[in-house]
Amino acid sequence: MGYDAGKRLKGRKIHALVDTEGLPMKVVVHSAGMQDRDGAGLVLDRIRQRFPWLELIWADGGYNARQVDAAVAKVPTLRMEIVKRSDDVKGSVVLPRRWVVERTFSWFGRNRRLAKDFENLAETLAAFVAIASIQIAIRRLARS
Repeated sequence: MGYDAGKRLKGRKIHALVDTEGLPMKVVVHSAGMQDRDGAGLVLDRIRQRFPWLELIWADGGYNARQVDAAVAKVPTLRMEIVKRSDDVKGSVVLPRRWVVERTFSWFGRNRRLAKDFENLAETLAAFVAIASIQIAIRRLARS
């Protein structure tokens, strides 16, 4: 099954910047028709003022593109490392640092409204992701 540019692609993509514990720092929601490399630029543009101390971002291979490199270059103190899968390993392998974001998406999936794409507007989905992020942070604080 391929994607025809003449058809409207339904769905949403969520790009999340999380800390090393998996707590969401910034989440951006957009249509599924946008490539990961373009979505990364949206996230990076929105974190410059809020997290000036941020120095390193780990990302998967979908973000290995010149658009992402250009967005990272706008912040002189920021650098991005792509977590690459080894070519000699066969089957499913847990990549270092990659599981942190996947775990955060799993936490989002615990919320009934985020388990499936029920929302018509990206803004509504973003609001429910924000609520889920607050819930994750509150649970973490309650444990300590």
